[in-house]
Amino acid sequence: MTSTVPALGTLTAEGSALQAVLLDMDGTLVDTEGFWWDVEVEVFAGLGHTLDESWRHVVVGGPMTRSAGFLIEATGADITLAELTVLLNEGFEDRIDRALPLMPGAARLLAELHEHAIPTALVSASHRRIIDRVLSILGAHHFTLSVAGDEVSRTKPFPDPYLLAAAGLGARPDRCAVVEDTATGVAAAEAAGCRVVAVPSVAPITPAAGRTVVTSLEQVDLAFLRGLMTEMP
Repeated sequence: MTSTVPALGTLTAEGSALQAVLLDMDGTLVDTEGFWWDVEVEVFAGLGHTLDESWRHVVVGGPMTRSAGFLIEATGADITLAELTVLLNEGFEDRIDRALPLMPGAARLLAELHEHAIPTALVSASHRRIIDRVLSILGAHHFTLSVAGDEVSRTKPFPDPYLLAAAGLGARPDRCAVVEDTATGVAAAEAAGCRVVAVPSVAPITPAAGRTVVTSLEQVDLAFLRGLMTEMP
């Protein structure tokens, strides 16, 4: 985890119970959920296997160990989890080096949070090597800290990454707004006790208590995120 943690006195936004914003990466800020699937298809094609399109919804949004393990078992491919992880990371890095499309509204939201000095964390199931590559393009100055999937013993859908991010920012989880695009990420954030904004990327997500679903990140700004906290005690 990388961090530059502000003093506790700076954490609460003016006139708001919002203490921090925690953002997922793939499919939320950057349009890369499809990149992972494309890489998985190519890697397994090289191993002599064709991936079933229905598996895409199984592997999206989860930690690489789960996704890669599932694909090895489903195909019977002769490759170890460690070997496959290297191939997938290399393939993904090659794609983002060529192009890293941002989700609509991502650049504006990051700029607004930075302008108002809102403590912000990037919380991803991707490995540190991938996060650092993306941060160099997104602008690391937009984030107070970042948490990678290979830095926690249990990543999404467990709450650990979001609990770690909240603690690193000195914020209460229930005063953190999380923006996620998959059911796996939403489950992790809700298990941590955070307020969640879901912006579905691949599979639909239904509204629920403590969860707001929108169709685009363009609908999310600081006022919107502060508004999530208005009904809290």
